[in-house]
Amino acid sequence: MIRPPALRPGDRVAVIAASGPPNQANLERGLLAMESVGLKPEVFSAVRAGGTEYDYLAGDDATRAAELTAALADPAFAAVFCAGGGYGMQRTLELVDWSVIDPARPKVVVGYSDVTALLEAIAVKLGWVSLFGPMVACDGFYQGPGQYDFDQLMRLIFTPAEVKELTFPDFRTVVPGVAEGITLGGTVTLLAASLGTDTSLPARGAILFLEDVDEELFRLDRYVTQLRRATYSDGVAGIVLGTFTDCGDPRDVERMLVDRLSDLGVPVMAGADIGHNVAMQTYPIGVRARLDTVKGTLTFLEPVLTEPEEM
Repeated sequence: MIRPPALRPGDRVAVIAASGPPNQANLERGLLAMESVGLKPEVFSAVRAGGTEYDYLAGDDATRAAELTAALADPAFAAVFCAGGGYGMQRTLELVDWSVIDPARPKVVVGYSDVTALLEAIAVKLGWVSLFGPMVACDGFYQGPGQYDFDQLMRLIFTPAEVKELTFPDFRTVVPGVAEGITLGGTVTLLAASLGTDTSLPARGAILFLEDVDEELFRLDRYVTQLRRATYSDGVAGIVLGTFTDCGDPRDVERMLVDRLSDLGVPVMAGADIGHNVAMQTYPIGVRARLDTVKGTLTFLEPVLTEPEEM
């Protein structure tokens, strides 16, 4: 995939809401945090939209899609940061005009949770590497410098050559081994929701990352089983399991995941500090990497981003 250039202080970046409405107080703090490291955020209208037909959507579908399209297409922006997740990205993606976005001009795109669907779509439609990472109005980002999530993301987007590997202090080896592949994945429910669409990216040959939040155990079981039955996971190279917050007793969740995934014949690791309600590392989508489930490491075989473009 095409790796975007790293950012520099002074870069203009777009802040969008392509899913739900973010917490406005947290948003303002998040914007100040971005400015404190030299970024120049420009907030699109859906981020502050209110009074829509559904309170879980940030503005109407047409506005979200038009603003997402504009943010990805406009060469004035070096990056696109999602203000928050929630619900609605699938509706937004229906209306995105991919034809006006130049695949040869990649830019950093950051988000997680509902944004999983966007990161998949960017990989399929544009071939860009993107980042499953903290969002502007969410915990871990808006507190700014000194916050683990924020610092890890900024280190990656400003100095990617320094980020050669992710290590996972609380990892658990489920199936021992070493695997190489392209990093893919995200939030399980969003991966399952994209199946059958033109933006789904199957995990053949991939290091597949999975996490989720607020799903009852039987529903999570259903989604993981759906990924298997839909052949999404056929040929996967290795699996990294992140957080599954508020999905039931953690022991039950892990037992189900082991039951559903350990028979695929590939290395599997649990306990990665990536996902909801955890001080999270940023996980790139679309980068060649090596997973070692015995050492608890994910080593990038190339820098996640390229050197910044000349001014």
